[in-house]
Amino acid sequence: MILIADSGSTKTDWCLTRQGERVAQVATQGINPFYQTDEEIETIIRGELLSRLGRENAEAVASVCYYGAGIRPEMKERMKTLMARVMNAGRVEVENDLLGAARALFGRGEGIACILGTGSNSGRYDGQAIVANTPPLGFILGDEGSGAVLGKLFLGALYKGLLPAALAEEFHRQTGQTVASVIQAVYRQPLPNRFLASFSPFIHAHLHVAEVRQLVIDNFRSFFRRNLAQYGRRDLPVGVIGSIACHYEAELREAAEAENFHVKSILRSPLDGLVAFHQLI
Repeated sequence: MILIADSGSTKTDWCLTRQGERVAQVATQGINPFYQTDEEIETIIRGELLSRLGRENAEAVASVCYYGAGIRPEMKERMKTLMARVMNAGRVEVENDLLGAARALFGRGEGIACILGTGSNSGRYDGQAIVANTPPLGFILGDEGSGAVLGKLFLGALYKGLLPAALAEEFHRQTGQTVASVIQAVYRQPLPNRFLASFSPFIHAHLHVAEVRQLVIDNFRSFFRRNLAQYGRRDLPVGVIGSIACHYEAELREAAEAENFHVKSILRSPLDGLVAFHQLI
C-alpha cells in the first residue's frame, strides 16, 4: 500500500491507498521541518497518524509519498530518514508541497501551480518538474496571498485605524485580542504564521465591509504581481490549491483578472489528484 501525505503548516492530510483505491484517510496537525524538530514531527506521526491508521494498516505501508511545506533541498534527506524509520517503509519519496500541487493540478501537463493556505508558493511546471520558482520567503519577507499575510495585513490595518471602528470593536469582543496579546503571539510565541492565519474566518465573515474585501483582493494582486509575473508566461493556465483560495475564490479570480492571469482550477486539497497521479506511475 502507498501512504500519500499532503502537509501544510496547519494541517496534514494522509491517504492510504491500494491500487488507486482509498483504504483510509487521516488528518493530523501540520508538519513543517523548518519550524519543528525531528522529535516533534515523530510525536505527531506516532501519536496522531499511526494510532488512527491502526497497526495492520500501518504495517502494510510499502511506500510513502510525502509532499510538505518547508521541504527545501537540505531537508529532504532528513525527512526521508525520519519517515523511513517511523513508518518502516521500504520506499520513501519526499518532495515539497509545490510539486505535489503541480502533479495534482496538471498531471503531466504544463501550467503555473500555486498554493494559497497558511503560507503561499508558486511555480512554473513543465509536466515533469518545477522549472521556475519565485521564492515565497515566508510571511515576514513574502508569502503574499497567504492566510498568514492576510492576517498580518488585517491586524496592521485594524490597529493603525484604517478599518471602521465598529469592526474593530466587534473583533475585540469576539476574539479577546489586544495589541499586547497580538505582539506577544507574533513575536514571542512559536508558529506565529498559524496565529496570523487563524483570523481568516473573521475576515471572511466580514467581506461585506468594503475595506476588508479590498484588503483581500490587494493581497491576491500582490501575489500575482510579485510572484507569477516573474515567470513571463501569462499564456499558461493557473491552478491553485489551498483553503485560502477556496474560501476567497471570487476575490482571487477578480485579482487574477486584474493582473491578466487565467485561473483554470481551484482545489481545496491535492489528494484526489495525487492518488490518481501515483496510480499511473
